Amino acid sequence: MTNEKIRTWNEESLDHRNALLYAMGVGEEDAKRPIIGIINTWNEMNPGHFPFDKELVRELKEEIYGAGGLALELPITGICDGMCSNTPGDRYTLPTRDLVSSEVETVAELNGLEGMIMLATCDKVVPGMVMGALRVNIPTVMFTGGYMAAGHYQGRMLTLTHTKQAYAAYVEGSMSREDYKGVVRCACPTPGACPFMGTANTMSSMAELLGLSPHGNASTRSQTPKWHELAREAARGVMRAWREEIRPRDFIDQRSMENVVRYMMATGGSTNSMLHIPAIARQTGCDIGPETFDRISREVPCISTIYPNHPTYTMEEFEAAGGLPGVVKELIAGGLLDAGTRGLFGTLGDKAATVEEVDHAVIRPVADPVHPQGGLAVLHGNIGTDSAIVKFSAVDPAAWRFSGPAKVYESQDDAWHAILKDEITAGDVVVIRYEGPKGSPGMPHMETFMAAVLGKGLGAKIALVSDGRFSGATGGLAIGHVSPEAYEGGNLALIRDGDLIHIDIEARTLRVDVSGEELQRRREEWTPVVKPASGWLQLYRKHCTSAHQGATLFWDQD
Repeated sequence: MTNEKIRTWNEESLDHRNALLYAMGVGEEDAKRPIIGIINTWNEMNPGHFPFDKELVRELKEEIYGAGGLALELPITGICDGMCSNTPGDRYTLPTRDLVSSEVETVAELNGLEGMIMLATCDKVVPGMVMGALRVNIPTVMFTGGYMAAGHYQGRMLTLTHTKQAYAAYVEGSMSREDYKGVVRCACPTPGACPFMGTANTMSSMAELLGLSPHGNASTRSQTPKWHELAREAARGVMRAWREEIRPRDFIDQRSMENVVRYMMATGGSTNSMLHIPAIARQTGCDIGPETFDRISREVPCISTIYPNHPTYTMEEFEAAGGLPGVVKELIAGGLLDAGTRGLFGTLGDKAATVEEVDHAVIRPVADPVHPQGGLAVLHGNIGTDSAIVKFSAVDPAAWRFSGPAKVYESQDDAWHAILKDEITAGDVVVIRYEGPKGSPGMPHMETFMAAVLGKGLGAKIALVSDGRFSGATGGLAIGHVSPEAYEGGNLALIRDGDLIHIDIEARTLRVDVSGEELQRRREEWTPVVKPASGWLQLYRKHCTSAHQGATLFWDQD
């Protein structure tokens, strides 16, 4: 049954492989079936990947076997950004995306897989898997793990990000230690992706919008009967793709990649999408960059009110309101998505048709948006001469124009301790630099600092400008991805305490009141801060691109 158009084997090589399969109990007839790899990130450290257990794998294997295939499980790396937040380990999270893409490429090519069903949920792993799948280009389905339930403590909705805000409030003295620990205990009640419109749910949505996942997968609660049925549908889908010889590059193109950006804008998706989507698009030769995001941001309004765009609505309300298909339905009705765009499970029109009615309190019509423009904006000026980004849907409109004196720190840790000690005050523009792809290296989250800002009630009173990045749940006036980064000599490296910085989100500008001549004089005196790195991080530092180009090892396709 091997599909010779997907993999070509000579008799000796195939028999050599089969001899090894027989050693593990695979029968001679079963070895003739197409081998579909279950590329699984299950582990006992990360709640986003924890749902992909033996029971789920058994269900997938049953469906694939019934459709004529032989499914074999292949484990690869699964990480959770939250596990290492505010530790040196956070430097590894973004580089893991490229590592995972290499693992997918390796296990698929080395083993001669004829198809894959990829299981992952979290921030860097989903885009890494998609990057690898596009390089391999065999029939592939992505099944994501669904979202976790929202937490609650003393009548208040909680997610993981609230633990950081609670810590800042506890240190400040406005929350007791008992209540702080209560928030920690109750923030994450079940497995799955954190239930806000952060990077995990944004990237799961990306996989579905590209046509790799069943309709509604990205906005279905983890481990529910509906989620299990979608898993079976995913298994049937990969076998259909195998029979019909449908490969990811057959339907993932410039239009489908731009559709993902449109969805990101409509939902106030994670700023990390501006790293991942360009890197993914590059695998297919598509051209997606910050300018694409900014152009589409001006065309597509933000219509979703999920946290952090709303104080209490989570993925639970989002799913009940229509979920991802509901947003697609509204965008099609508003003329902002092409209903005929096709993926493995049908068209976007088919996806929209799975929802009878959308709850407009949670998913607004295009004519009545949360914001008239998309949730992300690209800024330019003499800071970030290539680009800088902000998730302005999570910024108080009162802070869309902000000016203040710079307070400069060479690491997030220094700035975090400073704000906990009240050394940073209302009106300051905090500069955290040498946290970019090469500078850190690894471009860790600046989430901890911004959570402290929010925990102290300063979300509209303090601005952050950094070459680092943010969690998808970060709120407040947080500008990141400043490119060129400080390590590479960007003007961010030349700012000094007291320099006046001006931010204007609507005008898309970010600048410092320092003349070009003075910046040049400072540059002549400048030497970069070089933070220690070895092994994988040092390799990443040497070869990764800037944030403006996806912060990836795989930008050049020659």
